[in-house]
Amino acid sequence: MSAEEAIPVPRQVVPDRPFAALRVADGLTGLSGILAALALLAMTAIVCWEVFSRTVLNAPTSWVTEIATYILVGMTFVALAPAQRAGSHIQVELILGFLKAERRAAVERVATWIGLFFVAFATWQMIAFNIQEYVNGTRDWGLLSTPQWIPELPVSVGYVIFAFAILADLFRADPQDSPLRRWAVPVLMAVLAAVLYGLGTYTVKIPGTRFDWGSVAIVVAFAAAVLAWSGARTALAVVAIVGVLCTAFWAARGMPLLPVSLLLVATVLFLLLLGVRVALALGLTGLLGLYFLLPQPQVSLLAERSWNSINSFTLTAVPMFVLMGGLLLKSGVTTQMFDALMRWFGRIPGGIAYSGAGAATIFAAVSGSSLATAATLGTVACPEMVRRGYSTRLTYGVVAAGATLGILIPPSIAMIIYGTTVGAPITVLFIAGIVPGLLLTLAFMAGVFVWSVLVPGAAPAGEPYSWGEKGRALLGTLPFLFVIGAVLGSLYAGVATPTEAGAVGALAAFVLCIQRGALSWAMLHEVALDTVRVTAFLLLIVVGASILSWVFDYLRLPRTMVEAVEAASLAPWMVMAMIGLIYIVLGMFIDPISMMLMTLPVTFPLVTAMGFDAVWFGIALVLMIEVGLITPPVGIVLFVLRGLSDGVPLKEIVYGVLPFVAIILAFVALIYMFPGIVSWLPDRMG
Repeated sequence: MSAEEAIPVPRQVVPDRPFAALRVADGLTGLSGILAALALLAMTAIVCWEVFSRTVLNAPTSWVTEIATYILVGMTFVALAPAQRAGSHIQVELILGFLKAERRAAVERVATWIGLFFVAFATWQMIAFNIQEYVNGTRDWGLLSTPQWIPELPVSVGYVIFAFAILADLFRADPQDSPLRRWAVPVLMAVLAAVLYGLGTYTVKIPGTRFDWGSVAIVVAFAAAVLAWSGARTALAVVAIVGVLCTAFWAARGMPLLPVSLLLVATVLFLLLLGVRVALALGLTGLLGLYFLLPQPQVSLLAERSWNSINSFTLTAVPMFVLMGGLLLKSGVTTQMFDALMRWFGRIPGGIAYSGAGAATIFAAVSGSSLATAATLGTVACPEMVRRGYSTRLTYGVVAAGATLGILIPPSIAMIIYGTTVGAPITVLFIAGIVPGLLLTLAFMAGVFVWSVLVPGAAPAGEPYSWGEKGRALLGTLPFLFVIGAVLGSLYAGVATPTEAGAVGALAAFVLCIQRGALSWAMLHEVALDTVRVTAFLLLIVVGASILSWVFDYLRLPRTMVEAVEAASLAPWMVMAMIGLIYIVLGMFIDPISMMLMTLPVTFPLVTAMGFDAVWFGIALVLMIEVGLITPPVGIVLFVLRGLSDGVPLKEIVYGVLPFVAIILAFVALIYMFPGIVSWLPDRMG
């Protein structure tokens, strides 16, 4: 996957006088980025105020939870366009990576248009839904009784600007010199908007068919837009792919569940391999299911899922933990922490590698993100280890493995999303991840020791440091202890909920930046903008997975799978082995959060039907996701480290990480045989 360009192809030179519509799209994208960043800071501030008001003033608010949730939803959708412009939306490059530049550009152009097809339908339905809520005077059930059209409006606006940003990238990939061709797409979009407005907010069916005039108008305008801006060959490819998929789903209606299930899975995989962004591939597959597999099309679910799937206060923790990690990285304390560990372990053969694993553990305890952990250690630890003579494979292998601890040791973004999806208690999940996280750190260190013994020269002898140097270096860990105390202390002391702990941690990191003189408006804007981009692509995946999950549930796929497994009388270990194998294979192609959200509607009912505890499965699932983070070809941590390295071949990083993949898999088997490893600490803490 790539996070370099929205469409990573050689850009053609845009004429000296930029296309006016392009300037408008870019202006809206820039403005939406600023608004999203400000919304993030406002959300963090009011959640911190709630903790302070409730704990210190003994005056809990009645509005923070509701307002913060609305800000999260609006921020997510408003940030979709900046994320698109920065290329943050994840895609699978399994096939694209082997194509030559010109062929890759052609395939990605097709994939981008197909993704836009879903965005067009979602935008149409969200605007219609928004208008209906305004006309009907719908209000929220919360204490504020907020008119729902107000917090839903940023969702509609965000979708519109997102569509503009995608079109802007398509224009940049293939600029048009002819004024007629340039203005063809903006005119088509304006005509389409007028037609849809004229049809009203409810679907107008074509008599005698399951189709409606709004859908037909979108399809016609969409095909004409592809032809105008990308030419006949691209238009033919896009129409052919969408047409074949529609025909296949039409033919599958009423068929047995097995072929329907295979069609859904095959469609997702095909779109991913084609290069369609993960969230849009999930959403488009769900759209096809809503339109063709149900007795009557229910495309209005696109709007309902867009709003409700992330309208959760629990998910506000995601951007706040990402913000905290970004501020810590900018503060420079991560370098000091690694320096301290290096001085304490440096004399032992392989000691700096132990320091890398230890640093990953500590940073994981405050970041909640494997990407943030990988970026930090890739910047700090890898150059230092290579400079001191460590082999490239051992260096990047242990750092990549250590980065996976970011989603196991609390706080964990993956656990927050898992708990929100299945209804598991997030605080208990956090506690349950501590012991496995520490044991896995020790297992990684044991792996380094074995590697150092079996491969002479891989880990050179360390250099000694005086006790005075060690003592002074320990001072470098104090800032991290401050943040850890703020996050975990507020959480386990009952001062803050798991959601609020993210805001407390972000505030602590903010104070740390001030104390170290690292804070500036430019830095704060950069970190906030990066945070909202990450949040946007993560939570858009939640939206796409929620749409597809609804189709799964309507077709009773999870229940049927459970019944089939129960009828087969398979032993629990066989079920878990099959699930583990599925995750390992999927992890080679699909990013972890997408994989989790795609599969949970099926795997969670299976494991609970077999008698497994939801918290135990949450930890086991995170461990299996960790494997996906560091397995080729789509192990995102591998790409982060490759991007930060000084020309280190990807295959060297892959070879280095494979022994640690084996360690993680062995650890999954260990917690299966001894589930008390997971439950011991939560049971002791009541």
